[in-house]
Amino acid sequence: MGDRLINRLPPLNSLKCFESAARHGSFNKAAEELFVTPSAISHQIKGLEAFLGLELFRRTKRKVVLTEAGESYIKPIKSIFEQLDNATSELKSKQKAGSLKLAVAPAFLTRWLMPRMQSFQTRYPDIQIEISSLTGLVDFSANDIDMAVYFGEGKWDGVEAHYLRPARLAPVCHPDLIKDNQPINSPEDMRFYPLLHVTKRKDEWHDWLKQHELDPTLFRRGLMFSSGSLTAGAASQGLGIALSDPELVMPEIESGSLKVLFDQHLITNRSFYLVYEKRRSVTSAMMAFKEWIIEEMVGNKPASKM
Repeated sequence: MGDRLINRLPPLNSLKCFESAARHGSFNKAAEELFVTPSAISHQIKGLEAFLGLELFRRTKRKVVLTEAGESYIKPIKSIFEQLDNATSELKSKQKAGSLKLAVAPAFLTRWLMPRMQSFQTRYPDIQIEISSLTGLVDFSANDIDMAVYFGEGKWDGVEAHYLRPARLAPVCHPDLIKDNQPINSPEDMRFYPLLHVTKRKDEWHDWLKQHELDPTLFRRGLMFSSGSLTAGAASQGLGIALSDPELVMPEIESGSLKVLFDQHLITNRSFYLVYEKRRSVTSAMMAFKEWIIEEMVGNKPASKM
């Protein structure tokens, strides 16, 4: 029975070429997509037409157009390929149920996630987790990353975004930066000291000062750095005052190299989100990590001492 069925089916390569050519309306574009020559596409289509005893395309100089038979045939073929894709993705997800590949920004990785990973491993000892340090957005279609932590407004194409918590940026500096004759008792007193800036987030200090009804032009502009992690590091060296998330610089706060000047956070629409590709199946490992990180962030749990 099975052998007879297989003998009645056309070759898979021919069907792939047919589906691609029908979708693009071009043998050349189908060849580019499938990494073969246009003549190879044409050969496969002719073979399929001979197998069916029907003409599937009308050839013109610039494009190919489906015949009535081709239009009728492409609908179930597309459905079959979609089912194959879904079945393959589901099977791969089940095979990876006990593993997780995660991508996060370097500062978030070293300052927030790593100090808490022992908690995750204790709760889920059977889940193998592989963490990558990555800046920018993840191209989920081009690699095997399962999930990522993004920072922004929550508007990204092609991903499911789960809100974790807002950014909490407050002024921090090294205690020795503050001079005895120029104490910082109110936000206005910071005008005597340089403010450290993140290059791509120049508006943060401006917005924080305006939020407190202060004129940003009266404050000293200090050094600029490419990331918040670098501004925090510069602040810990006494180079100025940075806007940092206290939770991400807790080691420096606990060691005394940074102090929070005012527990007044910048009101912003940027937050932390856990994201993954929209069309993929969620594995048990992904669900476990999602529940754990939401609990850790919403609960504001400090990192455990190592």
